[in-house]
Amino acid sequence: MTKPVLYDFFATWCGPCRMQTPIIEDLHKKMGDTVDFQKIDVDQHMDLAGKYGISVVPTLIIEKDGKVVHRLEGVTDAVTLEKLLRPLVG
Repeated sequence: MTKPVLYDFFATWCGPCRMQTPIIEDLHKKMGDTVDFQKIDVDQHMDLAGKYGISVVPTLIIEKDGKVVHRLEGVTDAVTLEKLLRPLVG
């Protein structure tokens, strides 16, 4: 089994995205390499934003084994993210 991937779709001009960033960074420190954290700038990666149907930033997508298992729009707190990720970690 592969480890879960957390895609953080953001934009540099987005205020709520700047609030989400330290939450993701703290979670990354806590969970280490058990989760693959990917930060994706929607302005630079419109192809990926289109693939995932991103219309709101920040949007967090959690994938496991190539399948989207959670999609969260807007700022999401660390407790919620950890509760969603823990069961997916091998």
